[in-house]
Amino acid sequence: MEQIKLFCPATIANLSCGFDVLGLCLDNAGDEMIIRKSDQKGVRITKIVGADLPMETEKNVSGVAALAMLETLDELDFGFEIEIYKNIKAGSGIGSSAASSAGAVFGINELLGRPYSRKDLVQFAMQGEKLASGNAHADNVAPALLGGFTLVRSYAPLDIIRIDSPEELFATVVHPQIELKTSDARSVLKQTVSLKSAIMQWGNVGGLIAGLYTKDYELIGRSLHDEIVEPLRSVLIPGFDLIKQTALENGALGSGISGSGPSIFALSRGKETADQIAKAMSDVYEKMNLPYEIHVSKINPDGVRIL
Repeated sequence: MEQIKLFCPATIANLSCGFDVLGLCLDNAGDEMIIRKSDQKGVRITKIVGADLPMETEKNVSGVAALAMLETLDELDFGFEIEIYKNIKAGSGIGSSAASSAGAVFGINELLGRPYSRKDLVQFAMQGEKLASGNAHADNVAPALLGGFTLVRSYAPLDIIRIDSPEELFATVVHPQIELKTSDARSVLKQTVSLKSAIMQWGNVGGLIAGLYTKDYELIGRSLHDEIVEPLRSVLIPGFDLIKQTALENGALGSGISGSGPSIFALSRGKETADQIAKAMSDVYEKMNLPYEIHVSKINPDGVRIL
């Protein structure tokens, strides 16, 4: 195989209670990427459509992730060219940089005959995230590569658990058309939390994981509460409180900030409810006269896939 075309999915990270450790993979929102072998050694970004991003390999998240992977392998007598077709806006909060990072390492791994497992690839994709945000977090790249829900139990050593999604679980995500950089969203966070808040957060993380395994939708909903990060970040997102309240009033199990924002997610049982939530969220931003994009998606069980 000399060339591969990929769908690189969007993701929702944190999921309210799981800052930097929980994420899920979306099914119908994502980028496309073409990767081909080249006579020229190394990695080159040859085309970017849909976004104004650096073409230089060392300044592009897909390039950095790919280089991190190639550094662990014996030197090759060929290289790779990457074309990126961006549909996920940078700074949208649904894993734009993660989609590019995950796609690059997945595609090159396929062209090399799969020397690494999908789980192994997470460590390399994290280097793209480090370039994007200053922090090598895995809560977006892990679900992008593995599909479903993922829990990062530990970063040192890296220990990731993939969790299947209940069949009827759907996500609705609204993206107000403002850019909120991950680095800026991190700058408002405190470095210490109270024991009371930490205890509440631990309980919610455990509850969400238990709810996913037992397919207990009500438990999932009760657990989608963020005691630590959301109160600090929500002020950066126009209409956040109203959008969240509207989602809950229209049947959402729970709602919160997607990743670092400004996107807001809601989880629900069944597509009909997810569509109803989407309409209600849209109405809020229509009345605010704020441009937005909205996605309704089941949970993607596969992650990055070959087209």
